[in-house]
Amino acid sequence: MNAIDNNKIQTGEISLGLLLDALSGSKDAPLVFHYGGRPVKPGYHVTEVKAGQFSAQLWDIEEGGRTHIPAGKFHAIFRKVSEHVKLDGSARLTFEVSDGVRPMQLYCAAMPVLRDGAVHVELSPRPASCKPRDRWLAEESRKIAACCGPSAAGSACSA
Repeated sequence: MNAIDNNKIQTGEISLGLLLDALSGSKDAPLVFHYGGRPVKPGYHVTEVKAGQFSAQLWDIEEGGRTHIPAGKFHAIFRKVSEHVKLDGSARLTFEVSDGVRPMQLYCAAMPVLRDGAVHVELSPRPASCKPRDRWLAEESRKIAACCGPSAAGSACSA
């Protein structure tokens, strides 16, 4: 698997491109998402892939005898959709997850980890945020990094 460090589970959220790159190296391994302290059921479905507000929707159901889908099948679904609707590889991933009983919840995905012959992706609840504020903070961070970063030595920036 390309970008998986089995010794260190990374928290936070990853982009669509990073997820697809990580999955490309273990296409036959089962892909197991975890949320709420448990794995999704082996018969889960990827029911929608959208550009925009949501990147994926998981229906956490179990259908007789099915296993977790292989990472390669998930990868192929996203690649096909990405080519059709031009998904942005740097987009934040948001998963809508429901087991058909509880309400749909929004989750962000951490870096995949290869463990016990399967690819595991931890999903954590996505908190609400103010998009304009988030964009402003990101822009301010870029300005600070450009001004005060390692390549700014000798620049006219003042701290």
